[in-house]
Amino acid sequence: MKYDEHKTEIGFLIFPGFPMACLTSAIEPLRAANEIAGKPAFGWKVIGESRERVVSSAQVGFEPDLALSETDHLAQLFFLSSPAGRFRNAQKSNATVRLLARHGVNIGAISGGIFPLARGGLLSGYKCSVHWCYEAAFKTAFPDVIACENVITIDRQRITVAGATAAFDLMLRFIEEQLGTEIMTEVACWFQHPFMRGDDVAQKIPTIRGSRTDDMLPDAVARAIRLFAEHVEEPIQIAQVADAVALSTRQLDRAFQRATGQSPLKYYRMLRLKKARQMALYSSDSVTDIALSVGYASSTPLVRHYVQAFGLTPQEDRRAINGIRVKANAPLPSV
Repeated sequence: MKYDEHKTEIGFLIFPGFPMACLTSAIEPLRAANEIAGKPAFGWKVIGESRERVVSSAQVGFEPDLALSETDHLAQLFFLSSPAGRFRNAQKSNATVRLLARHGVNIGAISGGIFPLARGGLLSGYKCSVHWCYEAAFKTAFPDVIACENVITIDRQRITVAGATAAFDLMLRFIEEQLGTEIMTEVACWFQHPFMRGDDVAQKIPTIRGSRTDDMLPDAVARAIRLFAEHVEEPIQIAQVADAVALSTRQLDRAFQRATGQSPLKYYRMLRLKKARQMALYSSDSVTDIALSVGYASSTPLVRHYVQAFGLTPQEDRRAINGIRVKANAPLPSV
């Protein structure tokens, strides 16, 4: 790689099944910043474990500029992957990434890229952003990683972002640091990007079967939902939740019906079932283990409720997603 000391070089390490939107959302603001500034302030390379063609989740193929072993002079290296992403030669490739980190390269991941990064032990003891749709599977697989709901997390030499738009936000941050607020703002306006979100901004999460996101809910309902989310493995009684938010059980029921169209009990059950579905799709845990992790005493009632909610069993759901996987066993959707 030809090295320009005045240019910030960013590498994007792509795995089969990676979400293409995350790559374009990261590169396009950098390209625009160079144009506006009238100089090549940023450079980027698409990197593969080897130079073999890599197919994204959208079935669009990419020819890497470099193999991972050829990488040098990077400021940042970001993993882009589905949750199933793995190195073919894990020992060699993880050693290469660790060597880059020791040489001062910031290592990060966008969306599902946190999975292969964590599999290599490169997130152990670090805080990272986990996209809400992968949260249950990730926390189960990597309990030693501190998962959070923020769109961007920077913890020492690890930089993680939750989704394609968050990748755009992070690049705006880099642009502002290197080229100033005026150019950053112009880049955002080029793409009609409304604002740059920082480390302390939480992800927007859709409510269960509703048109609102969780930040749009009445305070008592939002607090009740947070309690539900904190008691997935060990369920909490609705009456206890009502007491905690200073409402009667009847008042809580009415508030939930107005805000979500469902009773607290149905909402809570669906929240647990959605966690179960994340694990069915993005982990290899048994149905029994999944049931226990979302507060069921056995798999039988979980399977019954799962079928009622999603129209098929967890095993059938897993087989169905396997049927539309792209190369290297990468599950859809990836975000």
